[in-house]
Amino acid sequence: MTRTEYNEVVNEHAGRLYGYVLKYLRVEADSNDIVQDVFEKLWKNRKKIEREKAKSWMFTTAHNTLINFVKKKKRTVYNSETLPERGFENHSFEAKEIIEKVLELLPPIQKSIVLLRDLEGYNYQEIGEMLSLSDSQVKVYLYRARKKMQKQLKDLTIFQ
Repeated sequence: MTRTEYNEVVNEHAGRLYGYVLKYLRVEADSNDIVQDVFEKLWKNRKKIEREKAKSWMFTTAHNTLINFVKKKKRTVYNSETLPERGFENHSFEAKEIIEKVLELLPPIQKSIVLLRDLEGYNYQEIGEMLSLSDSQVKVYLYRARKKMQKQLKDLTIFQ
């Protein structure tokens, strides 16, 4: 990939890449750092990466960087302690905040797939390429993630 192609790829995909990382972390400073790290890695590996595969490579790299970042910071919680208890009557949570809390409870791969599919609009094949999964694996992970989210939301009296 040439310098010009690198700049075109970065300009073309920077917004969606940043949106994906920001929705995953919900912290602007950390999101900026991770996206910048991805661009740096892309620059260092530009001679090995074909322009056509750069988008997939960047999202794969961002996903792997996010997983490592979350593990390092121990921000991921896999239990329901962060959700309001059943019968919780404080309606100060907006629906968006509740969905974000439920999304945080998903395992990293499922969270990435939900964000890429439902919020970024990528198809199964594109997500599979980005995360090194088959189309059927993407569908299974997405189905399981939606079921988990649905169960968590159903358990809240706010939505009953």
